[in-house]
Amino acid sequence: MPSFEAIITVLIAGFMISASPGPSMMYVLSRSVGQSRAAGFASSVGLAIGGVLLAIGSALGLAVIFEYSSGLYRAISFAGAAYLFYLGYDMISNAGKEKLEISRVKSEKFSKIMYQGILVELLNPKTILFFLAFLPQFVDYSRADVTTQMMILGILVPLTAIPSDVFVSVVGGTLTNKLSRHSSCGIVLTWIGGLILIALALRIVYISVQV
Repeated sequence: MPSFEAIITVLIAGFMISASPGPSMMYVLSRSVGQSRAAGFASSVGLAIGGVLLAIGSALGLAVIFEYSSGLYRAISFAGAAYLFYLGYDMISNAGKEKLEISRVKSEKFSKIMYQGILVELLNPKTILFFLAFLPQFVDYSRADVTTQMMILGILVPLTAIPSDVFVSVVGGTLTNKLSRHSSCGIVLTWIGGLILIALALRIVYISVQV
């Protein structure tokens, strides 16, 4: 089992990042505003399932790499740190530049919407890279259950997005109007998410040096 500190850190970081305006939020908003609240909820469930599947696959892959090649694992960690830093910088530099525009979408069955949400996550290379970059820093490598730690922490990340996605699906229309009228709210959330990613990148470098 991961340490209590690692679990709390992942929960907080994951929630703050998921609460920042991004592709997943836009996907849920488009279904919520363009079709119905239930459709938005179905899309958020699909995204979560896809995220869990990716988290498990990423954790298993990282565990195998760590077991057979600590040097390669460290290289992946540094590459992951660079990627997280880039994501954080990109979020901050583009904060407020994109307008929140949601249009009505074609109505679909909830089962199909959920399936589409799963595919959106599974086929998103950025999500895969994020897990590869995010997981290593929270694992205690002095313990034997490295794979278990990675799987638990990895699964927590998409689960932290559920509260914000459900909130978005329920108050989608209101949220869209608020963010459109008060763009500073979206900018603040984006800055917070970006700074968290940059902080995580620096933490990865520090931990990788110590391993």
